[in-house]
Amino acid sequence: MPSKETVRRQRAVGGTLGVVVLGMALVYHFFPRVFHVEPSAVTTKRAMNLGPVTSGAPNQRLPSAPALAEIDAGPPVTLAPSEVIVARLGKKNENLPEQLSADTPEVEALLTRASKALHAGQLAGDVNSAAALFELALKDKPDSRRAAEGLFDVRQRLVAEINQDLAVGDAESVGELLEALKGIPDSTDDVNQLLAKLKTLTQVRPLLAKAATLLQQGKVDQPAGDNALELYRQVQQLDPDNAVAAQGVLQVQRAVLDRALAAVAQNDFKGADQALAEAAQVLPDSQALRDVHTRVDGMRQARATGILTQARSALDAGNLTLAQQLADQAKGISPELAGLTEFGDRLNNARLYANYKPGQVFTDRFLDMPGQGPSMVVVPTGTFQMGAPDEEAGRQDAETPQHQVAISKGFALSRTAITVGQFREFVRASGYQPDSVKLGGASVYDEGTGAMRDDSNATWQDDYVGHNADSRLPVVNVSWNDAKAYADWLSQRTGKTFRLPSEAEFEYALRGGTGSRYWWGDGNPTGKVENLTGGNDRSPSGRRWSNAFPGYRDGYWGPAPVMSFSPNPFGLYDMGGNVSEWVQDCWHESYLRAPRDGSAWVNPGCSVRVVRGGSWGSSPDQVRSAYRQGVDASVRSGRVGFRVLREL
Repeated sequence: MPSKETVRRQRAVGGTLGVVVLGMALVYHFFPRVFHVEPSAVTTKRAMNLGPVTSGAPNQRLPSAPALAEIDAGPPVTLAPSEVIVARLGKKNENLPEQLSADTPEVEALLTRASKALHAGQLAGDVNSAAALFELALKDKPDSRRAAEGLFDVRQRLVAEINQDLAVGDAESVGELLEALKGIPDSTDDVNQLLAKLKTLTQVRPLLAKAATLLQQGKVDQPAGDNALELYRQVQQLDPDNAVAAQGVLQVQRAVLDRALAAVAQNDFKGADQALAEAAQVLPDSQALRDVHTRVDGMRQARATGILTQARSALDAGNLTLAQQLADQAKGISPELAGLTEFGDRLNNARLYANYKPGQVFTDRFLDMPGQGPSMVVVPTGTFQMGAPDEEAGRQDAETPQHQVAISKGFALSRTAITVGQFREFVRASGYQPDSVKLGGASVYDEGTGAMRDDSNATWQDDYVGHNADSRLPVVNVSWNDAKAYADWLSQRTGKTFRLPSEAEFEYALRGGTGSRYWWGDGNPTGKVENLTGGNDRSPSGRRWSNAFPGYRDGYWGPAPVMSFSPNPFGLYDMGGNVSEWVQDCWHESYLRAPRDGSAWVNPGCSVRVVRGGSWGSSPDQVRSAYRQGVDASVRSGRVGFRVLREL
């Protein structure tokens, strides 16, 4: 802290500079040509009075509004010369005496000495001080207005100096100046106010000193009962306007904000959020808090975005576990991060559908030869009631008990039954010999009798009546073994797992999310939904079905080219009609002890497999979604084909 003499010397220099500035301003105002300025160019007269300079000046005026605005600018007023502080206070002596006669030469001499002492900073304390000389002048001439104004000026300057010393914490100097102020008339109120401030200063000085020490030790807001923040709060309770305490609280908040930034640097965003919350309790709406919040949010966004990018890379590489862990990290850092929802959908699809989406159609290309597999559609996961309810007309015991099955893993099913053209590609590429060739013959439709008959010459290349089949027709006259061989071949060619669907998967896909008698509803179809036995259909020779959907006509007697009718809700064609289809399961007389997870129910060495779905020659009861039948695995029929499932 500077010595008293140094402070007074600085104030004297400041006062002298003030006088010089004021003189130059007056010259500029009254003699502008000295500064090479034409009088006409001076359009606005500015008050340059920076405060009283000579207490005895006969026409002294307080600063006008523009002058006060200049005084208010810049550093805190407590660091300005006392003249500026007095001008800032703007107080006037309302009790000046009415001077009845001119001052005597003796009084004039005293006033001159007093003014010099005032400018020299010798305000009070000895016989040659401004206060003592102005008092002598008043004693000699009680109505001297200049003496009264000078003594008032001394008192104001003393008050200003005391306030300065209070601001810098110089209690010793405050005590000395208060003693001098007490000796000046009409200073009781000022003395009492300043004594109260001195008492507060005495209380807060040790608190501020201890707070500063704790601040240097890093005990900014912890531990409880021994930290700088609590002491600064105590000071503010005693002295709400204490600038040191206010600055100390700011420093405390900066230290807490530094903790937030340090936590972010360590990727500890939870710790950063905690530090920001603590900083907000120190000063809820400071600019520093807003700035650090912005920085932390930006770093949080950048970090979370980077981690989410890594999660996407892990997902693309097929590492779902790592992708989930990284996504959780990104969400923990920034719960509202853009792209999290989309990534969650992708991850879920990857987990359930191998990065496909429900309803998506795709094909797999062959790895070792030109060509591609059949068109597949992704079937969504879900649960359904498998089998027929007790009240369903046409229900058979083999369709009971109805039970819930959960399809928890997505799969893709070929959109249509495998066609003659697709099966022909398989036979040609693999050299496989189908059972209709190896064992000889199949069961075909006899137009003469209207029934199915064995034909030893019919093969998979023939249609339902034993004639050469169009490549767009579903392949028929194939056994369960033929169907399985085709699925195995697709697996080898594509590197993916193809197989026949389980019975539960087939019924789930056939229903397409419905629980009705047929996938289109409980009654007769109102449009061309499938290739069915329609009451209005006719065979080439004019035959009609004895048990058919009344009033329905699809225009086909026998299989139709695939995709000739409407798909079901899952986007699958010909699930309830056209041809019945082989599935993976062995035949069981009921659903007692049947799997409830959608898996196939297989017994080693079984020879009877399950056929699902209606055909071009099935009665309405046989087209029901719950209908099932057991058929020897070696059977080849003009009413039975198959489709394949691809695991995801």
